[in-house]
Amino acid sequence: NVPELKGIIPNSFAHIFGHIAKSGEDKNFLVRVSYLEIYNEEVRDLLGKDQSTRLEVKERPDVGVYVKDLSAFVVNNADDMDKIMTIGNKNRSVGSTNMNAHSSRSHAIFTITIECSEKGADNQQHFRVGKLHLVDLAGSERQSKTGASGMRLKEATKINLSLSTLGNVISALIDGKSTHVPYRNSKLTRLLQDSLGGNSKTLMFANVGPADFNFDETIGTLRYASRAKSIKNKAKINEDPKDALMKQYQKEIEDLRKLLEEGSGEEDEETEEEEEEEEEDDELDDDDPNQEKENDENGEKQD
Repeated sequence: NVPELKGIIPNSFAHIFGHIAKSGEDKNFLVRVSYLEIYNEEVRDLLGKDQSTRLEVKERPDVGVYVKDLSAFVVNNADDMDKIMTIGNKNRSVGSTNMNAHSSRSHAIFTITIECSEKGADNQQHFRVGKLHLVDLAGSERQSKTGASGMRLKEATKINLSLSTLGNVISALIDGKSTHVPYRNSKLTRLLQDSLGGNSKTLMFANVGPADFNFDETIGTLRYASRAKSIKNKAKINEDPKDALMKQYQKEIEDLRKLLEEGSGEEDEETEEEEEEEEEDDELDDDDPNQEKENDENGEKQD
């Protein structure tokens, strides 16, 4: 609860909603989050009801690479984000090794999607969309140190393979001469394709320890991060993307308004017709005084 002790993730959450709070009233925002893990090269939804379900990685020309049926939740403040991340963390795959009693056995990606709409000079609504991928990479492992065997060894093999592919992708991006970037060689690099070589900015934080026992791992991690630092992308604002959810929501609201207006118009017409019918009935029910007088006179003559 001490602000000075908060890490990068909670500060990122607070920064997002702090910026939204300072924006003008002419801007509308929609923030949603999703959380997945890549375990043994299989994608799982950490916020899904069935944790045994394996999801598919798909690609479309209009939206790029995405995970089919991945759940997403709309959030209204930083606390909502923190609660959702905590729920997802409880579903992550962890295991014990000789190096770590609570070792992550998977890579995890927490994605924050922020959409903004505002009226432009043409008096039309314009949309902008940005994504923040918070990626927790499982550390590379040496079997001689971790003592991994059986399932733990299989997990370590998959972790090291995906990290090696990520390293190859980074090397191809900073090389400048490579004609092929091996994004498709692992689920991790495919999902992070836009974050690494697309319209984005990439930061890598390396966690290292001072123990000389882990000297080789520390040097390897720092070299790995140094390569990532060399990635140079020119990020541009995503204006009026086709997959903006706010655009879809606003269209649905407009359609509902039209239906309500049409419905109220029909109700008004029906009401007017009913009132006219009631007036006609009233005229028929009212007796003519002259007719009553004639009826009385006729009655007297007969008498």
